[in-house]
Amino acid sequence: MENKLKLLYALQQVDSSLDELQEMKGDLPRLVADLENQIEQKKTLRLDLENTVKQSIVKRDETDTEIISLKEKIEKYKTQQFQVKTNKQYDALAREIDHAQESITKLSKEMETLEGRASLAKEDAVKLLPEIESLDAELAEKKAELDEVNKEHEEEELKLRHERDKLVVRLQKADIQFYERIRKAKGGKAVVAVKRNACGGCYNRVPPQTVLELRKNSRIITCERCGRVLVSDEIVETYSDVS
Repeated sequence: MENKLKLLYALQQVDSSLDELQEMKGDLPRLVADLENQIEQKKTLRLDLENTVKQSIVKRDETDTEIISLKEKIEKYKTQQFQVKTNKQYDALAREIDHAQESITKLSKEMETLEGRASLAKEDAVKLLPEIESLDAELAEKKAELDEVNKEHEEEELKLRHERDKLVVRLQKADIQFYERIRKAKGGKAVVAVKRNACGGCYNRVPPQTVLELRKNSRIITCERCGRVLVSDEIVETYSDVS
């Protein structure tokens, strides 16, 4: 158990150092991620608009072809009207002509709608181009800043991550999950030392009996107030031995 406590405390020290490096980057990681997300959304929207333009034009052309076909039928029906021998046949052709004319009127309105849709979608797609270009430029700038910060601390971060990996493999999965759960809930600090009989996380007083129990290093003890794992002075003084 003592070794497990040393490992958990050592892991906390490494993670705290990594957190400090992350803080040095400021908002850059979040800004880069946000910009990438915005660019992706606008590119997707632009692609959708371009597809709308294509689909509207295809549909418009199909509608135009249908109108041409109907007009040809009307001319054909009008020619046939001069050839029929009965009023009944003439009236039937007249009805066909009226029906075709109605269809042409309806299709013509559909064509106007499709052309309007295509025109608006094309305009919106064109407007997105400078927006995307501006975001791309801003992203390149923020990435350059982030790369510079990363490069400055790259060696130190790699060393810390290597140390972390070595510690994690020596702990059981359940212990890691327990640690990560507290760390997430307590702003990054899951394992703390007791200083002057007070919790190093919430600074509330630790009962004398608990302090005595801590010195045995025989079990995991958590703060009664904040729930963080408490470790004894001995663990703090010797945790480097686990690396």
